[in-house]
Amino acid sequence: MLSKNLAHFDQSACVACGTCVKECPRSAVKVHRGCYAVVEAERCVGCGKCARVCPAGCIAIEERKEQ
Repeated sequence: MLSKNLAHFDQSACVACGTCVKECPRSAVKVHRGCYAVVEAERCVGCGKCARVCPAGCIAIEERKEQ
């Protein structure tokens, strides 16, 4: 079962430093082509660890949208 929260990345503000990748306990975050971070929604549990360590402040934890 998926958690009710999900990390959301503002890709235009991301500096692709990889700090969030290292912090994610579920390996849900990847840096896409060295440009910006993306989250694999199926793996993300919305814990917020990535958002707390992001130096660019471009990650927010939001409620998942119904699909």
